[in-house]
Amino acid sequence: MKKAKDQKKNCLSKDNKGMGTVEVILIIVVLIGLVLIFKTQVQQLVNNVFQKIAVDSSVILA
Repeated sequence: MKKAKDQKKNCLSKDNKGMGTVEVILIIVVLIGLVLIFKTQVQQLVNNVFQKIAVDSSVILA
């Protein structure tokens, strides 16, 4: 009886092939959710950064 339990335990502990896929999918879902929640803030931040880059580059090139 104990031998069967040990074999089952070993089988379950060694079979983790799908864990990486599930973890990656969960991370992607969370990232997409965050992007959807903070979409306007991210857009404003990116626009501000690019505007500052454009202003600073025009000062350097002038």
